[in-house]
Amino acid sequence: MSSKFPIVAVTGSSGAGTTTVRHAFHDVFRREGISGAFVEGNAFLRYEGKEMDRLIREARERGENLSHFGPKLNQFDRLEALFKEYSERGTGETRHYVTQGEEALFGLPPGTFTPWRQIPADTELLLYEGLHGGVVARTWTRRKMSPSHNPHVIERRVARDDNNGVDVAQYVDLLIGVVPVGNLEWIQKIHRDTSVKGHSPEAVTNTILRRLRDYVDYITPQFSLSDINFQRVPVVDTSNPFIARDVPTLAESVVVIRFREPGKFDFPNLLRRIQDSYMSRPNTMVIPGGKMLLAMEIICTPLVHELIEKRGENNT
Repeated sequence: MSSKFPIVAVTGSSGAGTTTVRHAFHDVFRREGISGAFVEGNAFLRYEGKEMDRLIREARERGENLSHFGPKLNQFDRLEALFKEYSERGTGETRHYVTQGEEALFGLPPGTFTPWRQIPADTELLLYEGLHGGVVARTWTRRKMSPSHNPHVIERRVARDDNNGVDVAQYVDLLIGVVPVGNLEWIQKIHRDTSVKGHSPEAVTNTILRRLRDYVDYITPQFSLSDINFQRVPVVDTSNPFIARDVPTLAESVVVIRFREPGKFDFPNLLRRIQDSYMSRPNTMVIPGGKMLLAMEIICTPLVHELIEKRGENNT
């Protein structure tokens, strides 16, 4: 972490709502006059779209699973290097992954990258939004164990921390997790990929299944490291996400907010400012879904101020 060049990371899986949180931070930066560097997680994909699709297809034919959640299709080391460089010197390299509808803006076809460019040296804070803002990639191995109380040999999947892994989270000053409950996340992905990308429901379902191992290994562990988690929970029936016709709205949801260090927050003040909110645990706040953006700005603005103030103290 760096109080001189702070980093805020918003992390969550595809369709989880990280872009909504990024917009909330954009509003905070604009309102508070903060000069921010914005970094997208897709910039650190290892391959362009067509090549990635080919590699996934060939892996599937071999009976293997590849996904953009895992390290084989991402440059975790380069993301870690960017965070390290920014935290030390306030700069580093990033790029943009061109999506559908951005062809005219960048002069490149969808699924390609713009050239790497240097982040301007005069920004006050870096904001990352994507899948891996708090990723810790370990070296995994399988260990056979035969406990004395069980005669059967048990094979366990364990992490071996041999310093060859990547630890992106160590450089992040404020890590925000955005994670809908599982069925809602799947509904959002199915709806987006079928209506926007034109994929069949069967193809999207297969993608969800193919990504599960990498999701468990590289996405969910980040939410144990995050400073604040925003988890949207629908209050309508989502028991079978594969037949849902529409995505539950914010009005049909509540948002569960978990604070890693609850002692840093004035909860009576937050409860007064966010109508119909309540505490379900000493470190957990529940709000109406429609108040999610408001809550993000109320909760995160003082934290951003604190980072900027510390930065000013260390730069004098």
